[in-house]
Amino acid sequence: MQAWIDNFKSEFDTNFIQENRWQDLLKGLGNTLTITFFALLIGIVIGVIIAMVRSTYDKTQSNARPSLRRKLFGVANGLCKVYLTVLRGTPVVVQLLIFFFVIMASSRNGVLVASIAFGLNSGAYVAEIIRGGIMSIDNGQFEAGRSLGFNYLQTMQHIIIPQTVKNVLPSLMNEFIALLKETSVAGYVAVTDLTKAGNIIRGRTFSPFMPLIAVALVYLAMVMFFSWLEGILERRLRNSDH
Repeated sequence: MQAWIDNFKSEFDTNFIQENRWQDLLKGLGNTLTITFFALLIGIVIGVIIAMVRSTYDKTQSNARPSLRRKLFGVANGLCKVYLTVLRGTPVVVQLLIFFFVIMASSRNGVLVASIAFGLNSGAYVAEIIRGGIMSIDNGQFEAGRSLGFNYLQTMQHIIIPQTVKNVLPSLMNEFIALLKETSVAGYVAVTDLTKAGNIIRGRTFSPFMPLIAVALVYLAMVMFFSWLEGILERRLRNSDH
């Protein structure tokens, strides 16, 4: 037992204390959280816009009059469908590599490129989450808005969107947690995220167990923390219904 404890202390010192290697993990954690945060913001903005376009088209196509405006709206809806199909149908790693080596090849800011790539990918999933929330709202809510003198956009802003946000917040939290874990592939474009930092330590110490387990435990702790916040959010939403 004492030999195991001594070996553990030696491994811990080699992997984290010597040369302040723990700072590599801390820097990687910072990059991971930065990428996740900005990617989520980008994803929410894109998701809301696409969800508005698609849900509006679906709800109005049956009784809309043929017009140039209607045709342009149909084109916008078609472009949104193409975006969703491409972004949801291709691996996020491939998208990340395309952005870094093709679309934004002149940039060497890996954190920026990764944030944009993950944000665009997340936007496709957020769009469907929000669209589902909008489509789940009873049509009577739209009629109530019109009876109050609101036009379609005002009805969406004052009546539909607040209810939708309340309904989809737990799903958005799940998307945030999934996005947090997906950023572990950011090392493919030379970003020193949490996973890459652990791999760097492993390459320097030739000791794979401790740095990789440490990375896994940090991810687990973050996911448990955000899952705990999600649980609190869901309970408050349920309580607000009574």
